[in-house]
Order: sequence, then structure tokens, then C-alpha cells
Amino acid sequence: MRVAHCLVVTLIGLSAVADLPTAHAADPLPHMQLDPTGTTVSGLSSGAYMAVQVHVANSSSITGAGVVAGGPYYCAEGQLHIALNRCMQTFLGQPHANALLTRARTIAAAGRIDPLEDLADDRVYLFSGTRDATVTQPVMDAVRDFYRLAGMPEQSIKYVDDTAAGHAFIVEEAQNACGITESPFINDCDYDQAGDLLRHLYGTLAPAEEMHEGNLLTFDQSEFLADPETHGIASTGFVYRPSACVEGERCRLHIAFAGCKQTPADIGDLFARTTGFNRWAESNRLVILYPQSSASRGNPKGCWDWWGYDDPTYHTKSGRQMTVIVRMAARLGVVFADTSPTSFCQRHDDSNWNHWIEGRAEVCGWFSLCVVGSGDRVGFYYSISTLYESPEGVFSTTPCSP
Repeated sequence: MRVAHCLVVTLIGLSAVADLPTAHAADPLPHMQLDPTGTTVSGLSSGAYMAVQVHVANSSSITGAGVVAGGPYYCAEGQLHIALNRCMQTFLGQPHANALLTRARTIAAAGRIDPLEDLADDRVYLFSGTRDATVTQPVMDAVRDFYRLAGMPEQSIKYVDDTAAGHAFIVEEAQNACGITESPFINDCDYDQAGDLLRHLYGTLAPAEEMHEGNLLTFDQSEFLADPETHGIASTGFVYRPSACVEGERCRLHIAFAGCKQTPADIGDLFARTTGFNRWAESNRLVILYPQSSASRGNPKGCWDWWGYDDPTYHTKSGRQMTVIVRMAARLGVVFADTSPTSFCQRHDDSNWNHWIEGRAEVCGWFSLCVVGSGDRVGFYYSISTLYESPEGVFSTTPCSP
């Protein structure tokens, strides 16, 4: 259990803190000329889970995802014990990709995320180090299986699972040796992971160039959420704007999420500056947005919300952190597609097991189920007789008229 708790509780305990840039600490996020059809996401660890959530929920607007040591969509089902014991370690068994896809389809049918059919023409890059004992390979295997079952062709999925890397983002040169799992969780494996990831998501790219230090800006994230640190969002974030994009040329957007304990308070801009994305961005007109998480109540190590510590709707388009990311993208110049669910009434007389499988009920405590979104317990053996689906896409036991 000591290793299993790394991701949520001590995932990336960093000792060296890089100095934050101070010249632009309170600047607003700038507007750019962006191609709305070229948006991708990636992340490490809790950031990988966030990348998958953002991708699946907004698949009409996002064309691909890079997942480094993460897991499949809605893996934790809103429960910390599932996050620890199925979505990092597999003491409860590995994640069930088919069951998670079934639940995702139900969520999509309710209009809470984009239609899953939009995933079929996307691309994903997956990475699991053979020495990663924090998020084990069976969990990453489930990510691959989820996307396969969603209709993504095999050639669109690149899965690197044969590198002797620890739990970290991988670069060509770093202080940490390849196989360790230690601060700052950026490891030297003689492998340009950022470049490989971006080439798979975007296709042929121009050779990387040196980043321009002045093009990495610090911006004010509190504009997108009041009192952000209360909700696991840092007050500042980072964005890299290639010179061509600063001059007004049309560019594409990549959103990169760091992991737990890689917050500005922990490492400053180290993830944004040294993972290699900016070198490829400079020569290929890619704006790189680095949203930043923070420590908060129930989240002492600054993880992204992938198990519901801040918001039970974290995995949907209405999730609080999800909404922050969408607002940032809109400010930069990419407006995500909006899915507006419709209110309707349904009757469901079924077993609790089937209610759970079909996404009408969710785990709300040990051995307990609640109607999705309402908090109403369904007990051990009772069926839900009437469900109302609201415009927010949540169920309740309140009857309604069609």
C-alpha cells in the first residue's frame, strides 16, 4: 500500500523548487490565432488522468491525447479506494475497460460528455515504464483497451511499454536516472518523449529548435475560477507561445498537464521548461498551455481531480476543473463544442447491478449505491423505479412529466 498511495498522496514529492518567473506573474492569458481543428492534450500521472478526462469529455474538439502513466476514463468512479487499488495498483483487479466504456456511453447519451463516436478518428500515445511501480502496466493496458473498444484503429494507438523507466516524464537529459521514481519525476532515458508524443498526435513535424525563454509566460489562472487554490487549481499557470504565433501566424494548441507535486509551489516552471515540448512547439507553431494544479483540502499533494476530491462531476463537461481548462482554451482562441442535454423522463425497474453498469447509479460509500447526481441511496436490494434526467445531465428520483 505504500507504493499504491504515491499518486494520490505522495505521488511526486519534489525536493528541488525552481524559481518562478516574476516579470509576468499576474499577466492575463493572451489571445492567439489558433486552428480549432488541431487541439491535443497530454499528461503525466494525475495529469495523464486529467488528459484522458478532457479528451473523452470533449472528443468533438480534441483530436488526440498523450497518456504517460495514467489510466482509463472514469477509472476511479468517484472513489479514493478504487483509485488506489484498481487505478494505480490492481489489488481490486485491473480496470474493466468494457464496463468503463459502457458507463461512458451512458454519460454521453445524457449529454454530459461528447459522443464517443468522435474518438474513432483521433490518435493516442501511451507510455508505461517497466520500472513504474506507482501506476502499473495493467492499468495502462486498460487505457489502450478503452480506446480500442471505442473504435480507434490500432494504427492510431502508439503504446511504448518496453522502456526501463520509473514513474516520470521521460527526456533525453535530466538529473534523474531513467529507472528511479524520485523528485522531480523527470527522468533521463535518452528518449525525447515530448517529440515522439507530438509526432504521433500530429504526424510529420519540422525538427525541434531551441525554445526562446521569453516566450514562456506566466499567467493568472484565478481569472478562470474564483479562489482557485480551494479547488486544486494554482493561482498561476504557464503558456509557451512560439515566435511565429506571437507574430500572428495561425497555430495549433497542445495542453500539457503535470502530475501531483509538480505545482508552481513545488517546482515552479520546471515541467513547463524542461520536458521538451517547447522545442517542438517553436518550430511547428504549437502553443503549449500548461495549466497548473495546487494543493487543497483532500488533495495535499496538488493532484488533478481524477477521483472526485473537489467535485463529483469531475469527469464531465460540467466538472469544475474541466470547465477551467475549457475557459483557458477559449481565451487562447479555441472554443470547444458545446453539448446541451435535453430533459426527459425515464422509468428503470432493474437490479442495482444493472443500474450501476448502465450508469444510472454510482458508488457513494462502502457497499452503497446512490442515484447518479442526486445522492439518494438505492440501498442493497432495491430497484430505482423512476428516474428524471435533468438539463445538467444528472439523475434524481424526482418524478416528472414528459
